[in-house]
Amino acid sequence: AYLFGLLASPHLADNFAAVAAMFPEGMHISLWLVIPLAALLAAFFGALLGAPTLKLRGDYLAIVTLGFGEIIRIFLNNLDHPANLTNGPKGIGQIDSVKVFGVNLGRTLEVFGYDISSVTLYYYLFLVLVLVSIVICYRLQDSRIGRAWMAIREDEIAAKAMGINTRNLKLMAFAMGASFGGVSGAMFGAFQGFVSPESFSLMESVMIVSMVVLGGIGHIPGVILGAVLLSALPEVLRYVAGPLQAMTDGRLDSAILRQLLIALAMIIIMLLRPRGLWPAPDHGKSLTQKT
Repeated sequence: AYLFGLLASPHLADNFAAVAAMFPEGMHISLWLVIPLAALLAAFFGALLGAPTLKLRGDYLAIVTLGFGEIIRIFLNNLDHPANLTNGPKGIGQIDSVKVFGVNLGRTLEVFGYDISSVTLYYYLFLVLVLVSIVICYRLQDSRIGRAWMAIREDEIAAKAMGINTRNLKLMAFAMGASFGGVSGAMFGAFQGFVSPESFSLMESVMIVSMVVLGGIGHIPGVILGAVLLSALPEVLRYVAGPLQAMTDGRLDSAILRQLLIALAMIIIMLLRPRGLWPAPDHGKSLTQKT
C-alpha cells in the first residue's frame, strides 16, 4: 500500500528536492506497473520475516507474525523524520486511482445513459482479482509444491525424511502469502486514495486470522466462507447492539459491544466446531490419493 502511495502520489516530490527536480508533479506510476514490484517486495520481506520463525508452529507462529505486524505499523508511524518518507500518522494522500483500459475507476462511469458509481466499478475489479487469486491458490495446492506443503503440514519430520527441503519450502510459503498481501495492499491504496499506519491496526490482522480459523484452516472454500461471514457479522450484530445500547440508556458503546458479540460468537463456534465451519477433508486420505 505504501509503495503504491509513494509511487503514485505527489508525496515524494513534495518532500524530496531530487525527486521534485525529475518529477515536479510527482511520479504517478501506473498501478499495473507497481503491482509486480509490490508483490516482489512483499515476498522478500515475507521470507525475511519467515527466516527467524521457521521453528515456530501454530499459535506461537501466529503471535510472532502479529507482533511483527504491529512493530512495522509503529515503525511506519514514526518514519516522518529525519526524512519524511511516510508522513507519519498523517498518512499519504492524493493517491492515483486505478485505470483499466483507459477507464478511471475513481470516477462515475456512464454507460448507455446509466451511471455506474466508482465503488461499483472497484467492486467488480476486486471480484475479478479474488477469482484470479482463488484459481492461483487451487493450482498451487494441486502442484508439486502444494503437495509438499501439505506433507509438511501433516508431519514435518516425515516430510524431511522423504527428502523434502522443509526450510526452503516454508520460506517459499511465507513469501507467496506475503506477495498476495502486497498486491492487495496496492489495490487498497488505489481504492482508498489514502494510506496511514492506522489502516493496518492489530485488529485488522486479528480479523484476517479469525476468518481463516473460523472457515477452516487449509481449506480454500472454508476460508472464503469465514471471510464472508466475518465481513457480514458486524453489520448483522448492529441490529443486536442497538437495542442493547438502548436498554442501558446509551452507556454501552455500540462499536465495542459489536466486537464483544463477535468474540462471543467466535468462542461458541470454536467450542462446537474446533476445526472450523467448513474444514478440509481428511488430510491423510487426500494426500494418499494424490500420491
